[in-house]
Amino acid sequence: MAHTVTTRTRARLDLQRRMTWLTTNRNAGVAGRWLAKYDTAVAALEADPNRYPEADEAADLGFSLRELAFKQGQAGYRILFTIDGHTVNVLRVRHAAQDRLTDGDL
Repeated sequence: MAHTVTTRTRARLDLQRRMTWLTTNRNAGVAGRWLAKYDTAVAALEADPNRYPEADEAADLGFSLRELAFKQGQAGYRILFTIDGHTVNVLRVRHAAQDRLTDGDL
């Protein structure tokens, strides 16, 4: 059965910031390609989110936080999510070089 993916507020803000940065510092084409890569990654979550591993910080946070890593060009990104039944909750979208999540980041 397919899962429904919801994007939480902080993840939406992460996406908006990334798109703004790419559009300003690169160009709209680069931003569009990044978003297409993100959309492809999220589609994989709809099919089988359980195949992705727990994020390193899951034990520190005390719940099953999973991550889907994807690359666009040279840069890597992490889609951090939880699974609640048939709903996948995308909590954050972060550059791979960013610090680990803490309670305050959620």
